[in-house]
Amino acid sequence: MTAGQAIQRGRTMSTTTIIAIDGPAAAGKGTLAKRLAAELGFDYLDTGLIYRAVGMKVLDAGFDPADPARAGEAARDLEPADLQGPDLRTDEAAQAASKVASIPAVRDALLDFQRRFAATPPGGKGAVLDGRDIGTVVCPDAPIKLYVTASAETRAERRLKELQAKGIATTFDLVLAEMKERDERDSSRAVAPLKPADDAHLLDSSALDADQAFDVAIAFVRAKL
Repeated sequence: MTAGQAIQRGRTMSTTTIIAIDGPAAAGKGTLAKRLAAELGFDYLDTGLIYRAVGMKVLDAGFDPADPARAGEAARDLEPADLQGPDLRTDEAAQAASKVASIPAVRDALLDFQRRFAATPPGGKGAVLDGRDIGTVVCPDAPIKLYVTASAETRAERRLKELQAKGIATTFDLVLAEMKERDERDSSRAVAPLKPADDAHLLDSSALDADQAFDVAIAFVRAKL
């Protein structure tokens, strides 16, 4: 089987090491993934950013991100430059990403890109990908999988601080309600729902700060390596 055939079948055959990190919003997986990649000298891909870019392309065109036709078209037309948008870290982009991510045409258009990155990362040493279905769908054969989570209340508090730091006025109750709504949408969608892979290591960061979560994760990764 060639590498291309492996990718098409959902396998990421590669001589590099792949670390798959999944989890709900504001669990700390992005920060953790970037630190692991830097520590190990691996390449990093924030797969959530891809979906945010698609969602914002639809919004910027004046359409609803939940529209399958518009979202699918945006995903097929996505270019690397679209990942540099200044508004991709906003809550609006996050909500739009959650909507387009449930559309099969969007996932099909973006799946191949993610798998190719994992199988042949630019640096050639290894790849760290974080998202919501990396260990279950994108890279099911990744040898190292982490599922990073935290209580909804903890994640809402973290997100509230982020928003307040950006000068965005909101309340804890509103952020918590939106967090739970997104969790429900991500976990119940028919296509690639958010859930831990059967062989993923669960890391609950509710009572951990970023340094403590990293210490737990790097110890697990080094043991697997």
